[in-house]
Parts: sequence; C-alpha cells; structure tokens
Amino acid sequence: MSVSLRPFSTFMGILTPDPTGDLAWQAAWQHTAFRQKLIIGVIALVLLLLAFPYFFQTIEQKSGPVLNDWVLNQLPATDVSIAIFLIIWATAMLLLIRARRSPAVLMLFVYGYVIVSLSRMISITLVPLDPPIGLIPLIDPISNAFYGESYITKDLFYSGHTSTIFLMFLCFRERISRLLALIGSLAVGSLLLVQHVHYTIDVLGAFVFTYPLYWLGKKIALGGWNR
Repeated sequence: MSVSLRPFSTFMGILTPDPTGDLAWQAAWQHTAFRQKLIIGVIALVLLLLAFPYFFQTIEQKSGPVLNDWVLNQLPATDVSIAIFLIIWATAMLLLIRARRSPAVLMLFVYGYVIVSLSRMISITLVPLDPPIGLIPLIDPISNAFYGESYITKDLFYSGHTSTIFLMFLCFRERISRLLALIGSLAVGSLLLVQHVHYTIDVLGAFVFTYPLYWLGKKIALGGWNR
C-alpha cells in the first residue's frame, strides 16, 4: 500500500528551493523601498513582541465591567482550545508557505499585524473589561508565550485571535487559501464564544477594526515597490 507524501512535501516547501519564489523575492529585493520597509517592519514586529508581556501584565491589573452578553448566556462554556489552536496555527503555516512565493504576502501581514496590534493595545486600554462569566482559559502555548508569566484574561476588546486569522485571510492572494482562512476566521470567532474567552462585541469588533487597518497597512507595506 502506497502512502502519499504530498502533505509533507507541501510543509517542506517552506524550506526547499522554489525557483518561482526565489525570482519573486530577488525582484522585490532590487527595490530600495522593499528592503527598507522589510527591515523596518521586522524591527517594529520584534519591538512589539518584546513589549507584549509588559503591556498585558499591566492591563491584567485593571478592572472593568462584566458585560451581560445574550449570546454567551445561551452557550454553555466548553473547552475548545485544541480546535482554536490548530485552526490558527495551521493557517499561519499556510501563510508562510504562500509568503515563500510572494514577498507581498509577508509584507502585508507584518505591517497589518503591527498596526492591528497597536490598535488593540489602544482599544484594550480605553475599554477595560473584566472577563466573561464562565471563562475557560485558552490553551495556546505559542501565543501565551508572549503574554508574560501569568495567564491573561482582560485583553478583550477586541479579539486578538480573531483579528489575526482574519488578517491572514485578507493577506492571502490565492483563492483556496482565502476561502480556508475565511472559514477559519468564522470558526475561531465562534469557538472563542463557546469557550467564553471573549464577549460577542470583542469578536465582531475584530472584523470591523481589522478590515480598514489592513488597507492602511497595505498602503504602507506595498507603496513604492509593488504596483
């Protein structure tokens, strides 16, 4: 019985030579604007990730109201951490595979993520909320590594998990990838409510805020080198 190695080959595509992708990256690298923006974007991303633990530990000390959420009241809290983790990080892996062939995909995500994250830091500060009743801690060892020593429950408005995977959807250029990421975005948003990690307004706000911020990031990321 033969075993298909295609899924493994797709995964390894990030590391193996890709003539088409190499040409795309070489062409982009010839633009001074691309080189400058890539370096600036990576530096901004690293600084942002370093600031996360301090920010989230600070907002965890603040208090806010507990919202009476009709949707959450209809949903018994259930631990769906594994499903959320798999959907988000499978989509992230797909984004890396697509970025291997398209520098624009990587640039869109880096700048979009920095802008969305800064926006979340502002909104979380301005709209402090206490976590929903019945919250079940979300087990995501990768994301939680950037939150600091204690588990964070007050990074609520708006949802970082929902906004991140929705941003990936917006960054994808290829049809199937966009469809999968869109389905994943809706699934993650719904599952976060099932687990009572977020209020309904947090999830809806992620879609509302991320879309225009993506376009702002796109204008900055691609200007001067990608027409």
